[in-house]
Amino acid sequence: MSKLPPSDSALRVADLSQNTPVTFLIRPEPAHLAVITQALGLTALRKLSFEGHLRAVGKTDWRLSGRLGATVVQPCVVTLEPVTTRIDKDIERQFIADYADPEDPEVEMPEDETSEALGVWIDPDAVMQEALALALPDYPRKDGAELGQMVYTKPGDVPMTDEDARPFAGLAGLKAQLDKGSD
Repeated sequence: MSKLPPSDSALRVADLSQNTPVTFLIRPEPAHLAVITQALGLTALRKLSFEGHLRAVGKTDWRLSGRLGATVVQPCVVTLEPVTTRIDKDIERQFIADYADPEDPEVEMPEDETSEALGVWIDPDAVMQEALALALPDYPRKDGAELGQMVYTKPGDVPMTDEDARPFAGLAGLKAQLDKGSD
């Protein structure tokens, strides 16, 4: 059990008051923003803030509630041009003292994905970074960016398009032949 906090925002559970909520506001300095930007593979991270509170739930558990705000820049999946996204999201985490991970390797995901085991420290900075990573668009796309159609074939062959590969495309050709034969 480490006596050193994992970050400057980490709160030692043993030092927290059961009766008074702890408020926090995290606005990372440029050096920390650069580390997060690189870790998440972003082009830029213009703004990042995480504000909220931590309060006791019962005698041993804790609930972190906060609001994540960020402006991120990612490359477009089609054109690689920068795509700017604004993220504003409410974040909830439950830190449970008697939390037990399932032992079975094939187990269904619990409905409550906000719960995790309570450790020695609760780190709002780590929660902020995890929440940001989960909130990022998986496939950012610039407005109007579309994939073009590439058609390759051997010289002299008729190229097959995406439309030809559709399940009922063959039926259209067969119908055309039948219509031609009935004329």
